[in-house]
Amino acid sequence: MADGTDPVIARPVGAATPLRVSHHWIAFVVLAACIVVVDQLTKAWVAASVSFGTLRPVVGDYVRIWPVRNTGAIFGLFGNQAVLFAALSIGVVAIIVWFHGRSVETNGWFATLALGLLLGGALGNLIDRLRLGYVLDFVDMGVGDLRFYTYNVADAAISTALVLLILMAFWPSRRRPWIAG
Repeated sequence: MADGTDPVIARPVGAATPLRVSHHWIAFVVLAACIVVVDQLTKAWVAASVSFGTLRPVVGDYVRIWPVRNTGAIFGLFGNQAVLFAALSIGVVAIIVWFHGRSVETNGWFATLALGLLLGGALGNLIDRLRLGYVLDFVDMGVGDLRFYTYNVADAAISTALVLLILMAFWPSRRRPWIAG
């Protein structure tokens, strides 16, 4: 940081003070953990209460629960590659954690929010790939035959994080009020 402190451990660089984790790291980990828990609980509930391929209306035909096995990546692309995507996900998790440590200084709480969502979503889907060999997707939205891709809580967190990261990239830091920290 510009003030001579390390943003990862919130202590002066080179100081022999006890290790203290910053509020950003705590929030980052707690947010990611909450996403994982909610994601896994909703998937367990859907798996226990709705058969694969069965449509259960939630809001008429607009929002339905439709459990499907996704063996590929986002939007079901590159099917039957769960092992490959599990391995890639482990690398992505490491990059997210590294990037959080590097970006908190310049992007503050906004980076913590975006990267916490991203980490939680990546871990939620990674757990499915390792445990089941596929990701359980179940939220089906649309009107008639015009449907959005089927997704889950982890996917929603990832999509939200990507929008926030794009916003961070295109909004100059000097004009971002959420950096303070």
